Amino acid sequence: MNKLLVIAGPTASGKSALASACAQEFGGVVINADSMQVYRGVPILTAQPTAEEQARLPHRLYGGFAPDQLCSAGIWRAQAADACAEAWGQGKLPVVVGGTGLYIRSLVDGLSPIPEIPDEVRDASRALFAELGNARFHEKLTERDPVMAARLDPGNSQRLVRAWEVLEATGRSLADWQADPREGGLDAEVTTLLLAPPRDALYRSCDERLVKMLDLGALDEVRALTALSLDPALPVMKALGVAELAAHLRGELSLADALALAQQSTRRYAKRQTTWFRHQLIPQMTVQEKYSESLPGKIFSFIRRSC
Repeated sequence: MNKLLVIAGPTASGKSALASACAQEFGGVVINADSMQVYRGVPILTAQPTAEEQARLPHRLYGGFAPDQLCSAGIWRAQAADACAEAWGQGKLPVVVGGTGLYIRSLVDGLSPIPEIPDEVRDASRALFAELGNARFHEKLTERDPVMAARLDPGNSQRLVRAWEVLEATGRSLADWQADPREGGLDAEVTTLLLAPPRDALYRSCDERLVKMLDLGALDEVRALTALSLDPALPVMKALGVAELAAHLRGELSLADALALAQQSTRRYAKRQTTWFRHQLIPQMTVQEKYSESLPGKIFSFIRRSC
């Protein structure tokens, strides 16, 4: 049976470095499973592998979508399945790496059989969200679908709109669709490795990485992105740091305050990821520290036994 290695973990845990090391060691192909790294225009802020790193090893599904495009779990899953099939056809090990749990789960277990949402329903749902804003939109969703609304963070605009458009298009709650049997799981023997650093170390890594991103030119990325005048509901506009640095560019925040707020948002996101993986993922190996060059020996031995 075909083998698949999945490397999961919260942001700033060292997943990409570990995936590269594993691909190098085992003749693999690195396949992105991060919902923000699929977009062009913000490679620094989304911590995509550098051009030099991608030239050294085969990488797939990084920066394939323009900022004004929408990538969903279903679209990503189809592309990831093709990338895995291509790797197997070349005798290589697919190394799927990312922090978007929904993407990873869609590839391994399949997706709920939700029908395609018509463009007019999607556009109307976004327009309503833009009119109402997060809090009022969440209240309106609660009135119609209290079960799904209770599961969602009122600040997560993408998931709020998704719940609304599914209800509008199908007449069924997204919660009901998610309870249905999944379809299209990958036919492979999957080995999953989870990086789960202690909270203090993870938060420190989040803070340090944002400082480094600024040094590398993240502010210029946001300046170019905001010049496109994109719909604020687009996923790329929700990338960590975009809102805060855009506020700085508009003169609403000092750079220090924007950095502090972006660091806070990143830490909160890392916490949500950690919680999701704790409850939704069953890894064959959990490494309770950030990736470092001292880890590969132990990890490689585990992968050799598993893959």
